[in-house]
Amino acid sequence: MIRLISTALLCLFFAGSISAKPDLVVAADGSGDFTRIQEALDSAPDFNSRPFVIYIKNGVYNEKIFISKSNIVLAGENRDSTIIIFAELRKNWRADHPDDYGAGVINIRNNVSDIAFYSLTVYNNFGSLHGDHDHQFAIRGGGGVTRIIIEDCRIIADGGDTLALWNTDDGMYYHNNCYFEGYVDYVCPRGFCFIENSSFFGHNLTASIWHDGSNNKDQKLVIRNSYFDGVAGFPLGRFHRDAQFFLINCRFSENMADKKIFFAPSDPPRILSWGEDRIYFYNCHRQNSDFSWYKDNLPTTGDQIIPDEMNALRTFNYEWDPESVANKIKNKLIDPE
Repeated sequence: MIRLISTALLCLFFAGSISAKPDLVVAADGSGDFTRIQEALDSAPDFNSRPFVIYIKNGVYNEKIFISKSNIVLAGENRDSTIIIFAELRKNWRADHPDDYGAGVINIRNNVSDIAFYSLTVYNNFGSLHGDHDHQFAIRGGGGVTRIIIEDCRIIADGGDTLALWNTDDGMYYHNNCYFEGYVDYVCPRGFCFIENSSFFGHNLTASIWHDGSNNKDQKLVIRNSYFDGVAGFPLGRFHRDAQFFLINCRFSENMADKKIFFAPSDPPRILSWGEDRIYFYNCHRQNSDFSWYKDNLPTTGDQIIPDEMNALRTFNYEWDPESVANKIKNKLIDPE
């Protein structure tokens, strides 16, 4: 089956022994090992020497997910039909809890690494149900959470901070062929992040993307070959701390505002260590007409950037390269059925 091959393909993003068959199957109709995703996660080994693959059949799974073990793959049958949905508002959760672990639909525990999501929809629908579009995570990970892959997924929230992976020290996140939707700062990585072949839709007039690269001058958010849309007058992005943005071969709808990615004020005021001007564009265009602030401006001296070389490997300072690992072994896969 094509979807089972796709499940195995996701494993290629991790080093080590690869199994083409999933370790567990979740099916809402009772045809798998479990009917709930959390039950499958709870039954996974505490320590995995290879990716532990949980295959999720089509269905609507009304549950909040807690991932407390590393080297886990959640692979759906179809990204539009395998849906994890839960309504949670961050400020409601934090009223009775000391931290954000549990404030999202999918919650990755601190210091958990090597997690991958494939062919899923993750949706925090609190805003639609209650009319409050404040911060509501679809996926949330904090300190020590790194090497996170999101492939062929829809990540949606009816509020801000939809996708919040917040390891300021050394977080590394790779997203490909995804759809992101939300309100303010709905894609807001801290650390190193590479996104390609994806689309974005923003519902607010404050900002769409956000980055925190304040712990390391090399930390960056790179977005390639992607499309941005939103409500009329949606702005592209902002930052509150030191940040670095690269947008390469991106397209913007005519709804995008004539407003550059900007340094937002904070209370108390923050002083940037590396300045406000680390925002780079190459071959980006808006439907019908362009604005001058995203003209080509990749560095041409010092650490010169060649657009085709600003890939995942370079983004992660050559410490993690999921793409090359996949290319080396993908032809060895055998359809298990």
